[in-house]
Amino acid sequence: MDPEKPDKPELKAQTSVTVAETETRSVKDNVKEEIDLLKKKVQKENVLEEIEALKDPTKSQIYKSMFRVKHEPTPRSRSLGVLTNVFLHLHPAKINRDAVRFSYTWGMGGITFYLFIVLTFTGILLMFYYHPSKGQAYQDILYLENDVPFGKLLRNMHRWAAHLMVITTWLHMFRVVLTGSYKTPREFNWSVGVVLLVLTLLLSFTGYLLPDDQLGFWAVTVGTNMARATPGLGHEGPFGSLMGMTPYNDVRFALLGGSIVDANALLRSYIWHCIAIPTIVSVLLAVHFWRVRKDGGISGPAPVQLETEMKAPGARAVKQQVAK
Repeated sequence: MDPEKPDKPELKAQTSVTVAETETRSVKDNVKEEIDLLKKKVQKENVLEEIEALKDPTKSQIYKSMFRVKHEPTPRSRSLGVLTNVFLHLHPAKINRDAVRFSYTWGMGGITFYLFIVLTFTGILLMFYYHPSKGQAYQDILYLENDVPFGKLLRNMHRWAAHLMVITTWLHMFRVVLTGSYKTPREFNWSVGVVLLVLTLLLSFTGYLLPDDQLGFWAVTVGTNMARATPGLGHEGPFGSLMGMTPYNDVRFALLGGSIVDANALLRSYIWHCIAIPTIVSVLLAVHFWRVRKDGGISGPAPVQLETEMKAPGARAVKQQVAK
């Protein structure tokens, strides 16, 4: 008898299974190879990006995480980078070159802000050596000037920066008037600037009393006596009696915390000078800078065309187009 032979269908099935497994392994191997190649390619690209980042910090991941826009060298990209980022928003992408001339702006706005920063820094340091109490305030000033290292320098920096800030604020407002920078569309920002001017004067006035010397005492005495004539709020001013104002409830009484320049007045001047007014000024400064940016940057004269630009190719065609 012949030996039993396997059925042909079973042989074909085994063969097809073997071929399928082989094809599956080959596909897996190909996928693994492609994945490895892709990883190597990504690693190589990352290395190249890191090398480029070392050459140009603006392309580093740290910079991109801070400024989340594409930074291709195009005007549109630069504009988006300015308009969408708080760190760059105060600086317009394009400005009138004549508006930033020192002979035009005098730099008074920037100098005033710089003096405010100096006053804030020196004022915080002075607070470490000062007690707003009637018997201790003047003694603290003497201790600061005579015993604290560089104490006299610190106090004089604060004092002269305060005087200069008042002067530069006035000059800044004067320049704005001369150049017509209070006109449309900057009326709101002009109003904010006027409020900042008043607050600057109040900062200087409230700081006068803090040394608790004769100069500060009589300056506050004269100033608060003038407040008695405030219309509607002072008992000696117009409409004061109609508003029910008396020496014990008018604006002078509120400023001094009493009817005389005493410990309550010193404490209230300290709080207004060191906490309340600086906080209000900081908020209004942010609004002021924001409006400068939103109103189109620093206001300036009409753009002046340089001689080289007038002779440039196509300048005549541009003039004719503008004239039409």
